[in-house]
Amino acid sequence: MKNRILTLFVALSIGSAVTSCKDKSKEAEATAAEPVAETVPTADMYKVDTENSTIEWKGAKPTGEHFGTISIASGELTAEGNTIESGMFTIDMSTITALDVEGDKKENLEAHLKGTVEGKEGDFFNINEFPTAAFEITGITTNEASKTILSGNLTLKGIKKNVSFPVTVTTQDDTLSLVSETFAINRTEWGVNFGSKSVFDNLGDKFINDDIILTVKVKATK
Repeated sequence: MKNRILTLFVALSIGSAVTSCKDKSKEAEATAAEPVAETVPTADMYKVDTENSTIEWKGAKPTGEHFGTISIASGELTAEGNTIESGMFTIDMSTITALDVEGDKKENLEAHLKGTVEGKEGDFFNINEFPTAAFEITGITTNEASKTILSGNLTLKGIKKNVSFPVTVTTQDDTLSLVSETFAINRTEWGVNFGSKSVFDNLGDKFINDDIILTVKVKATK
């Protein structure tokens, strides 16, 4: 009887951990790529300030989570006032950094994520074959809650899919700031399948959640 109770408790705990991660961040559904938004002639052009732009990431599994940052390598945005019209930015996948671990654990985790470990190149992002990712804006809308929704084609590991997520855009003098709400993408949509229980059977509690939690922070200047 005690063993049954313990087994039930563990199962509920794992389920709760997985669910709580999803509850905190709305998943951005991956759909077919769409035409890129065209530049409006009257819009202002901004160049991404790569020193002050970043993408924060978090991944989780039943036994814990890891989090860190990825750098934005380049990009341009156009806007009229606080309304983004078009643009894109390139993500340098070689800059994947883990901030929750140090020393050998940090080095080993980052190498595994980047795919620089021999025999494990394809587990995650395989930067030798896919050194960059990209986000191209396809449109801006406003939802029922009056939030600004940014849509764009995310190209990751050579796979391009459209995603949408809420953002706040502000301008001051010659600076534009774009900050997303925290959102999630299902990594398997871009072929990042390592440890996914939706792809592989019999993983038990050794799986890694499909959702990657992201927050995009972009600064750009005229």
